[in-house]
Order: sequence, then C-alpha cells, then structure tokens
Amino acid sequence: MTGALDGVVVLDLSRVLAGPYAAQIMADLGATVIKIENPRDPDVARGFPPYLRAGDAEVSGYYAQYNRGKLGLALDLASEPGREVLTDLIRRADVLVENFRPGTMDKLGLAYETLAAVNPRLVYTAISGYGRTGARSRRPAFDNTAQAAGGLWSMNGYPDQPPVRVGVTIGDLSATMFGVIGTLAALRHAERTGQGQLVDVAQVDSILAMTETAVVDYTVDGKVARPAGNKHSWVRPYELFPCADGQVFFGGYTDKLWRVSCELFGSPEVADDPEIDTMRKRFDEEVYERRVKPLILGWFAGRTRAELEELAGDVVPLTAVKNIGEVVDDPETAARGMVVDVAYGALGTLRMFGQPVKLSVTPATPARRANELNEHADAVLTAVAGYSDERIAALREAGVV
Repeated sequence: MTGALDGVVVLDLSRVLAGPYAAQIMADLGATVIKIENPRDPDVARGFPPYLRAGDAEVSGYYAQYNRGKLGLALDLASEPGREVLTDLIRRADVLVENFRPGTMDKLGLAYETLAAVNPRLVYTAISGYGRTGARSRRPAFDNTAQAAGGLWSMNGYPDQPPVRVGVTIGDLSATMFGVIGTLAALRHAERTGQGQLVDVAQVDSILAMTETAVVDYTVDGKVARPAGNKHSWVRPYELFPCADGQVFFGGYTDKLWRVSCELFGSPEVADDPEIDTMRKRFDEEVYERRVKPLILGWFAGRTRAELEELAGDVVPLTAVKNIGEVVDDPETAARGMVVDVAYGALGTLRMFGQPVKLSVTPATPARRANELNEHADAVLTAVAGYSDERIAALREAGVV
C-alpha cells in the first residue's frame, strides 16, 4: 500500500532536529526523502546519544528516530560539481527542506530564486531561528533561543522562582509542525497550479504561536504571563494532585464535570453548596484554595493512581502522571502503534516513537531504518538524476559524492 505522499520527492539538506523531523514525517507518509549530507561534515546528530552498539559499530538512536525511511546521499555542495548534482536533483524534486542560517544557501549559489528558476514548482522550506526577514534573521539560534525570545521561557516554572525551560526542545518541535503544515499547503498549491513557493518558518514565531492566551491577555488586559507551576492561570480545578503512589491530573472544572465528580467521590451535596456551585465561583482563587482544593485532596488521599483512574477516569478528566517508561510499556501505547521496533542487525532492535497521524486509507510507515552516510548514492543518482554508472564513478573519484 502506497502512502499519502507517494510520488513526492523531498530533498532534505537539514541537520539535527527541526528540518530532519519535518522531512521524516513526510517520509513516514510515503514521500521519497533523500537525506543530503556534507561528506566531510555529516549531520552532527549522528553523534548524539543514545547508541545501539556492537563491537566498534554503533548507530545513534537520536539520529535514527528523526531520519528513518530516508535515502542517504553525501554531496559536497561547496564544489561546483556538487552544486550541479543538486541542481539536477532539483529538476525532479517537489520539496527541498533546509534549516541553515539564512544566507548560507545564497552563498553556495543555491538561493531559492536560483533553484526556482530550475524548477518553478519547487516548494522550498526554510526553517531557521528568527526567519528570513527582519533585523535578527542572521543571528545563530538553538531551541533555547526560541524559548527565550518567543516568551515561553518566561512563562514556565513556579511562581516566585526563576523561570524554567520547557523540558523538551519545543522550539525545534513547534517549527517542525508548522514547517510540515506550510510545506503541505504549498505542495497542494504547486500540484494545482505548477507554482512553487518559499515556506519561511521561524522557531521564535512558532513558539509565540504556542503561547495560548498570553498574547491576547497582554493586548486586551495588559496582563503579562508569569510562571504558574502546575496550575492553569484561571481554570480551576485543573492541576496536579497528590495521591497514594504519585500524582494525577484532575480537570473537573465545568459545572457538569464538577457535579459528576462530587457524586463519584461520595460528596453529592457539595455540588449544591451555594459558595462553590458554579464554575465562575470555583474560578475565584481564594474560594478555590479555601473550599475546593481541600475537598479534592481529601477525595484522592489514600487512593492510588490506578484506583482513581478506575473510579473516575472514564467519566471525568482524571489521568495518572506517568514516567516515560510507563508510557512506553503501556499496552494502549502499543495499541495505537506509538512505539515501533526496527531491526539494526547485529546492533539489535531500536524501539522509537511511531507516527501520531493515523490515515485510514494510506497509513504511515514509521518502522523503518535510518540511512547510513551516502548509503543510497548510486540508487539516487541513477533513478532521480538519471546519471550513468560512469558519471557516478567519476563523481566518487573527484570526492564530490
């Protein structure tokens, strides 16, 4: 069965996370993705832990998770012959993904305008820290740059303590998602009209777009978002609560959910208490801390996470807070195909996350091995660029490939 993006050819020139992950999602969905790396300076993520090892051989689990299902080609873009090879690949490609600092591709003579002249229907997706326009566009950036400059870092953590970064690389990951959305939208347009375009995605922009109500809280009420710990800024109850063997999230804040919760936990009379009988009353912080929260703490005390989920999890938003090992080993995770196993020969089996996008007719294929450096050079240059064996041999001899 072919994937939804079957027939789409993607050239992935990106490194580390935001770009590679965007291209990996397209590979999962059926695109032919060609990972193009510098033969003398390949993707640094190949050296990131954790590693599958056997003797002197190893593979990075990090690299494998974000580059699965791609074809590998090493190409020296600093050389004129290398740029000629890329140009020939561009003629047959639908999408190019890169996450260099803006201006890098221009210096190589591979600017969007140049490549668009070769292939007018090309979708050129550029992911960077600050985007391709503005006074900050040339600044170097990492995930933490986006969390800091996009406002998210200042909002995360506990009140009256220094702010805390989000514990995953959300700057990269958010840019990945917006990059894929933009690419697919541009691809749809290109397929319909023959006109490609530049997709410009910035990590900082992506972070700002994920700050929920912080922007309108400021523009409407002048309120600057601050760290709130595990609490929502105004929805109550909607936070973490302790129980006998850990913590659970409980979010029974609407009138309907609150009434059901009172009944489930043996306090039906509380639902009609005139001080806390409406959602708006329970949102009041003083009332919540004095009346509502102590009641919930009493409900949960002495009960385990499993007992609480068994009692109420199918009726109200009540969920055990699990560590990643518990999530990976959860049968429901397996049932959703969200942990996939890939064999790496003598190195063993790599277990990694699957593809969250479930398509009923053209399902994704995430359980695939990542490419070795330059592993598929002959196949790519023959099938996509149309090169002869003699020309490929000459490129190898010259160190271009």
